[in-house]
Amino acid sequence: MIYKAFDKRYSEMQYRKCGTSGLKLPLISLGLWHNFGKKTINPESKKVIYKAFDLGITHFDLANNYGPPYGSAEINFGKIMKTDFKKYRDELIISSKAGYDMWAGPYGEWGSKKHIVASCDQSLKRMGLDYFDIFYSHRFDPNTPLEETADALENIYKSGKTLYVGISSYSSKKTKEIYKILKSRNIKILIHQPSYSIINRWIEKDLTQTLINYGIGCIAFSPIAQGMLSEKYLKKIPKNSRANQKITSLNKKLITSKNIKTINDLNVIAKKRGQSLAQMSIAWVLNNKAVTSALIGVRNLKQLKENVESLNNLNFSKNELLLINKKAKDGGINLWLASSSY
Repeated sequence: MIYKAFDKRYSEMQYRKCGTSGLKLPLISLGLWHNFGKKTINPESKKVIYKAFDLGITHFDLANNYGPPYGSAEINFGKIMKTDFKKYRDELIISSKAGYDMWAGPYGEWGSKKHIVASCDQSLKRMGLDYFDIFYSHRFDPNTPLEETADALENIYKSGKTLYVGISSYSSKKTKEIYKILKSRNIKILIHQPSYSIINRWIEKDLTQTLINYGIGCIAFSPIAQGMLSEKYLKKIPKNSRANQKITSLNKKLITSKNIKTINDLNVIAKKRGQSLAQMSIAWVLNNKAVTSALIGVRNLKQLKENVESLNNLNFSKNELLLINKKAKDGGINLWLASSSY
């Protein structure tokens, strides 16, 4: 069956300008970190991609090592781009990243020019694309001069392999540094992709203000804390949850009694708002004036529908925000802390 996009796909989705650029992103973007890998994509995952676009989600975010196995998410998305999405390429914002481990040897990860440029070329080949809309340095590399990482992004940008460049999980200090380096070369950082949620609020210390001051957009990944901010973890760890998978980024040790109490307290607030906890969590992230888009990861159509419906109530009263701040404690769940600690 040939896919045909829904004619009214732009009638409901809301869009925001990315920093001070002219590019608009949907308030909700779809990340392909989990659930889109393997040799053949899961049929439900494929439906999620189609439905997301039908709902006006134009931004699809990937990275070189998304899967598992590494590279398989890009290969699977590339197959969709080659067929069903080919005619819609100019309606899509497709991003990828380089920085985490991808292949064996000293050039298979981090921020050297060798790794980033080679990784970008590999990702383009896997997806069958001529260019990316956004290409990121996936993490700060303390062992590579920031000028060299900037060299790599400059090379990719000026060779036409990406329209915009971005960074992910950089501290406020390193964000300022690489911004200034690239600006001196007439290149503007479009966007920063940090982890951010009600129970992972590290960016509020100084990064959000830096992004606003420098006109850099922000796409917050893991807005529901890898599923922790949902009803599934109110009492215990379900058997079919991410925390119970053999290969997972959500360690059971993160789901502490303290975090479970916080989740339950927040769930009460969400119910009074007429939202699920996941919906309120996404709406809360989007309430930060520095945030352009919330980057979600979903397993099925039901989760996609629930997440998108968070846009039906984005307003918070002062009392709600005060109560959330009182109840929401940092959960010690920032798996990407090392990258942003420099």
